[in-house]
Amino acid sequence: MSFTFPFVLFLLLIPALLFVWVWRRDSGRVVFPFDHGRQSRGRPLRFLIHSAESLSPLLLAVVIVVLAGPQQLSEPRTKKVMTNIEFCVDISGSMTAPFGEGTRYDASMAAINDFLDFREGDAFGLTFFGTSVLHWVPLTSDTSAVRCSPPFMRPEVAPRWFNGTMIGKALLACRKVLNTREEGDRMIILVSDGQSFDLNGGKDQEIAKKLKASNITLYAIHIGGSQIPDSIVNITSLTGGEVFNPDDPETFKAVFQQIDEMQETRVEKIAAETMDHFFPYCVAGLSLLATSLLTLFGLRFTPW
Repeated sequence: MSFTFPFVLFLLLIPALLFVWVWRRDSGRVVFPFDHGRQSRGRPLRFLIHSAESLSPLLLAVVIVVLAGPQQLSEPRTKKVMTNIEFCVDISGSMTAPFGEGTRYDASMAAINDFLDFREGDAFGLTFFGTSVLHWVPLTSDTSAVRCSPPFMRPEVAPRWFNGTMIGKALLACRKVLNTREEGDRMIILVSDGQSFDLNGGKDQEIAKKLKASNITLYAIHIGGSQIPDSIVNITSLTGGEVFNPDDPETFKAVFQQIDEMQETRVEKIAAETMDHFFPYCVAGLSLLATSLLTLFGLRFTPW
């Protein structure tokens, strides 16, 4: 228990002195001219009257405590640490290849749509890339923006300058987006089916170091069943992620579930906060006030 204005508590001396005065004062006696009468001293009634008169000092004490600003610590809480997840989806011409009942692009966006349900409370962004990069959806917790995206950037309708694969360029662009978020963990989920020449010559190691320096974990999904490029394996392993190679749509969805399990939600404790603690004192004060008003109907000294 603490107080905002503890010096106000010194005023409690006033109700304490009033309380002592009520019980020790020698007043309230009424003399009746009964000859040879043997009257009782009225001690039970005197006790009740003094108790009723003690309510006012007690009420004053409660008021002083309230003015001092009683405070207490709230219960320690926990909160989920938000993860900023950037989807980096390849929309080069090869993503139109058949995959299940649709294309590789269709399977990718369907799996991403299901993944959104696993990570409630996280922030999601969507980046499309080929030889160019387009940040289609900024990082947001409103998943509807991502869910509505598939029809607009299909490989069949994408501009011709997207008809290629530059993974390194896309990863650095996603890193730039994630670096703008000061709060929460950072993760990139790369979905692609091809090789990328801009990762050759040690560029993969260089990009991995930059991602790691920004605390970004890369998970890669190499769709199509072909051999996973060594450069992608290097980047994911160096950033603490992993690369997957699904060969059918069901396996593709299972990959996202596995990523969700691997990237566990972090929970951090929030320190207890100081908060006002008026309620019990207000209840006590109102109770004393109501009782004091009721006692005025009969429990008081009268000179007649």
